[in-house]
Amino acid sequence: MFDIERWQEIFDTISKNKLRTFLTGLSVASGIFILVILLGFGQGMQNGIAQEFEGDAATSIWVWTQTTQKEYKGLNPGRQIQFRNEDYTTIVDKMDLNIDGKSKFYRPRGITATYGNDVLFYQVLGTTPEVQFIENEYIVSGRFLNNADEEQVRKVAIISAKIKREAFKNVENPVGEIIRISNIPFTIVGIYKERGNDQEEDRIFIPIKTAQMVFNGADKLDNLSFTLPAAENFDAAVAESVAFKSEVETFLKQKHSIAPDDQGGVGIYSPMEEAKRYYSLITNIKLFFWFVGVCTIIAGVVGVSNIMLIVVKERTKEIGIRKALGAKPWSIIGMILHESIFVTAISGFTGLILSMGLLEIIGPNIEVDYIVNPSVNFNIALATVFLLVIAGAIAGFFPAWRAATIHTIDALRDD
Repeated sequence: MFDIERWQEIFDTISKNKLRTFLTGLSVASGIFILVILLGFGQGMQNGIAQEFEGDAATSIWVWTQTTQKEYKGLNPGRQIQFRNEDYTTIVDKMDLNIDGKSKFYRPRGITATYGNDVLFYQVLGTTPEVQFIENEYIVSGRFLNNADEEQVRKVAIISAKIKREAFKNVENPVGEIIRISNIPFTIVGIYKERGNDQEEDRIFIPIKTAQMVFNGADKLDNLSFTLPAAENFDAAVAESVAFKSEVETFLKQKHSIAPDDQGGVGIYSPMEEAKRYYSLITNIKLFFWFVGVCTIIAGVVGVSNIMLIVVKERTKEIGIRKALGAKPWSIIGMILHESIFVTAISGFTGLILSMGLLEIIGPNIEVDYIVNPSVNFNIALATVFLLVIAGAIAGFFPAWRAATIHTIDALRDD
């Protein structure tokens, strides 16, 4: 039941000790504020990491050639390994591997791409149609490479939205335009765009068989890429990725006479394993943020408890008079608890509103590496405030119980 006299007492007490109440409330509000901001930035880091890995398929695995670092079977270190079509075919068709998607790359050397009189300073790569799905690319205009392009050794090219923006400023739609690669005409048949960012949009794709035959590549390959089927959970996907990497690396090192413990020769990268390391790090950072925020809140709650002890001390004689007039112990406890809960609740919600408002305003505008749109789940933040209010009630209970158990005569004698 609403007791207006009780609330008048609370406001009278607060008004008599404005600075003390303000500082107590500030410590509580700052605790919630700091916790929510830290949790927001923890989520922002998780969003940033997720964005970094969404450019390629989550289960993709990339293999490339390197220079050997160790002597092996009489072969000197420093050998540049060269993949061949046979390596790719063996992995795809002859090894017992569970592969969902596959692609291969050949980068012609010593070539120049031009459009009219302009030199196109972009990388030209021969590849297969499957790369579109492995790298999570989508078509903006026209089409992507297809099997007919490869089988018929067509001279067609796919450019990125970034290349269109930078090199074809005066062309509304470059599809159908002719670019020349080492003075050989290639027709642009499509424009692609990377999901997430445009860091990998500096590439012009052409059919791999065309790249190998026209630019004297024979059966050479520079990179291989694969995707694995979706797993039941994240840990299972990581385990499958590790097993796949091990088998492919062992095969390629045996095929090209590379020492098993040589860190060079063959490079293999799995975004899934990298993501696991980052997510584990973020989890630890979030736990640390929770620890710092909770410790800050506890400090504020302890402050509330101390202030309530001071309030009880200051109002000891008043409490004695109330008891002499017949006030029940729970009435005394309720009086102290109400003030404790009121100060804690107002301070907690103030800190919550300010922190959520700040994240809402600056979150979408933050442009920092690995931090994207810091935010926090409102339900979690609200639950934290309610827990804070409960903690404030507990913090106020002990001083209130002390007040209720003071002997009436001792209270009346208190100076």
